[in-house]
Formats: sequence, C-alpha cells, structure tokens
Amino acid sequence: MASDPTLEVYEFMAALRPRAPIVGLDLGTKTIGIALSDVTLSIASALETIRRKKFAADADRLDEIVTTHDVVGIVIGLPINLNGTEGPRAQSTRAFARNLAGRTDLPMMFWDERLSTAAAERTLLEADASRKRRGEVIDKMAAAFILQGALDRMSHIRNEN
Repeated sequence: MASDPTLEVYEFMAALRPRAPIVGLDLGTKTIGIALSDVTLSIASALETIRRKKFAADADRLDEIVTTHDVVGIVIGLPINLNGTEGPRAQSTRAFARNLAGRTDLPMMFWDERLSTAAAERTLLEADASRKRRGEVIDKMAAAFILQGALDRMSHIRNEN
C-alpha cells in the first residue's frame, strides 16, 4: 500500500506560501464539493460542485481551479465514522489523495468531516432553501464547513505561538 501523502496540520501550515488561498474538498461518490479560502486563511467560501466522472477528468478540473485561484494547499474531508473508525468511503478518500499526490506538489491535509454535511444541511434549512436548491449546493457548502474547520484550527495554532 502506498504511503499517505498528506501532512499533519503543523507540517501543512509550514508548507504553505503566505497570502494565498487553499481549497477544501468534500469527496462524494457522485460529486466533489469545492470551497476556497481567502488569502488570510480566515474565511472559507463555497465555490463549486464537480460532477464526478473519471479521476483524470476530476483532477483536471481541480487543476484548473488551483491555477485560476493561485491555490497553495488542499484540505480533503476525511469521512470518519461517528465511532472513530474508517470505512470504505475513508479508504476511497485516501486513494483519491494518493492519486492526486501523483499529479500535484501542493501540500495536502485530511480534515475530519464528521457532521459537515449535516451542518450544511441544517444551515440551508434555516435559510429556508428549497429541496432543489439544497441538492444543488449541499456538497460545496459541506466543503466550506470542512475548510472552515481546518482554517479555525490553523488560526488557533497561530494564536498560540
């Protein structure tokens, strides 16, 4: 089995170029939700949802986003079960990260995505979004929750030092 290409949070932070955004990914079986941070790494915003095809096509679109927005790092939501174990979706996410590492030199980090989709759904329900609208934006909103969690942790670490 190939080694894990992702970094721990401290290593990830050290690998980032200052004043540049990072992306967050919510990998689903049919879609990839994408969120983008601001250059100060303070705020995550939902950006786009990719309809999954083959890995190469998905990675090509991700490459376009990375280039367009001058992205310097990737946070990937890791779907850990509520009891802390990893199932088939986590294994699939780890495989995606290994494949992506073969195409990019950008630092990558996993972020526990437990309840991110539920939080996004709750936010959309509170905003009175229609079922159709929720379906259109849920994945990129979940990516924003994942990325915001990572940004908040990094901010906390910066403030400790």
